[in-house]
Amino acid sequence: MSTAAYDFNPSLALLLLGAALALLPLLWVGWRHRHASPAERWRALALITLFLTFDLVLVGAFTRLTDSGLGCPDWPGCYGSVSPLGAHHEINAAQSAMPTGPVTRGKAWIEMLHRYLATGVGALITVLAIAAWVQSRRQSLMVSPWWATATWIWVCLQGAFGALTVTMKLYPAIVTAHLLGAIGLLGLLAVQSQLSVERRLKLSPALSLGARLVLAVCVVQIALGGWVSTNYAVLACREFPTCQGEWWPAMDFARGFAVVRELGMGPDGQYLPFSALTAIHVVHRMGAAVVLVAVGALAWRLWISRDAEQRRLAQALVIVLLWQLVTGLSNVVLDWPLVAAVGHTGGAAALVVVLTMMITRARCSDTPLGAPAATPTTPCVARAAS
Repeated sequence: MSTAAYDFNPSLALLLLGAALALLPLLWVGWRHRHASPAERWRALALITLFLTFDLVLVGAFTRLTDSGLGCPDWPGCYGSVSPLGAHHEINAAQSAMPTGPVTRGKAWIEMLHRYLATGVGALITVLAIAAWVQSRRQSLMVSPWWATATWIWVCLQGAFGALTVTMKLYPAIVTAHLLGAIGLLGLLAVQSQLSVERRLKLSPALSLGARLVLAVCVVQIALGGWVSTNYAVLACREFPTCQGEWWPAMDFARGFAVVRELGMGPDGQYLPFSALTAIHVVHRMGAAVVLVAVGALAWRLWISRDAEQRRLAQALVIVLLWQLVTGLSNVVLDWPLVAAVGHTGGAAALVVVLTMMITRARCSDTPLGAPAATPTTPCVARAAS
């Protein structure tokens, strides 16, 4: 059954639903921090928005991994309705025609729940941006309001990529960009949650630079992981450490990493060969080895310091790294179980959050050459925002 790619009739109802969902954490922050300063309440709102955005990343992974991305083939609603209940007849017709197809009742609900949560997170980020400007004018916020503004613009772009994910029928480059957009959103919120923290992390310039490089390596690896998932290349290799019984199986890198192509198709319009999926999978494995060494080296360097906070960060990095190793291997040897696949995405997101928070707090301890040192109780927001 064909349907229009865009139907904005349910837009107002979806926005109201998102506002209602955002109201719950807003009320919780207001009550829980009713005696706190405006700056403390704003940071609490940034933290809970970060937490819910992390949840949104997990729900997005669940949506993708259950093949629910086209559970409602139009945007922003479901067959022009605000929920699958209003699209009962259309969904039944599509499911009857293709019982295991992209549109079923279960997949429609998964897709719409993802959109509801995304709308709620968007509403929270909107409040965060408005509050940042209001408190900045009152000089009660030490964080530049442009951080929150950039985050609001980012989430709008992320929504646009979410729409393209549906209307372009899971186009691999769009889906991967949507995943990277979610990771970028987590990073922006993680930065804002730490800019006003008074306790700063003391890292040497070399170690601070190393942390930035490790974060860049992790982002590249997340892009590779998104490309694996988007192209359903996880099961191209079903054993470890070899692949298809070989250390270097037949691989088609040119077709596997062609960006401009539809799902399952090569740039030449022919079906994507299995050797292309193998190339995608093997490159991700090689990237995982690089991340293992890079994060492991950073954790070791933090651990040998005498600073207790650096040691806690080292422990967090090792825990996340082990989680990624276990879930990644489980995806291969256990035939891509859903729990492990979603957990693997969550581990990648957690790694980015931990590294971003660490870099942000370490940047606050950096003093530019010739500048006076910041006092221990004054957040160096100006330098971190520059």
